[in-house]
Amino acid sequence: MPKSPTYSDAIALLKADHRKVEDLFAKYETASDAKKPDLARQICNELKIHTIIEEEIFYPALKGKIEQETWTEAYVEHDGAKVLINDIMASDPEDDFFDAKIKVLSEEIKHHVHEEEARSEGMFSQARATGLDMVELRDQMLARKTELMAQAKTGELPPAQVSVVKLAA
Repeated sequence: MPKSPTYSDAIALLKADHRKVEDLFAKYETASDAKKPDLARQICNELKIHTIIEEEIFYPALKGKIEQETWTEAYVEHDGAKVLINDIMASDPEDDFFDAKIKVLSEEIKHHVHEEEARSEGMFSQARATGLDMVELRDQMLARKTELMAQAKTGELPPAQVSVVKLAA
């Protein structure tokens, strides 16, 4: 069994997730039509897992400790991505809009990553300044991520759950 990568702390884990998804989006752009459905599924599963560990563990730990606007916008950005993720997962790759949905999701994620990783005012920079135990947060997130990855392998990862955006009927 291959050894899982090690991450120095919670932020290193989240940044590694960001790089992995960026790489998958880049592969999608140059992939053959035959490979696109699998890459789209990988992208969506990686993003679902990432948003779950952030929303269940990382973001709650930061509540009231970082700028409120940064914290609330992160949830709204996640929900926007989740709507597209669920639509992509339910779509036929032959759909005229499939590639466009992946492209827009990529752009949304690029923006979100920039907001989290911005050097001085970004969420990660603010998180480091809180004094929270980032190693303990890493351990909690890694344990949850391992569970979710096992669910994804068996096809049991549920649709992304929108948490703050109200979907109109």
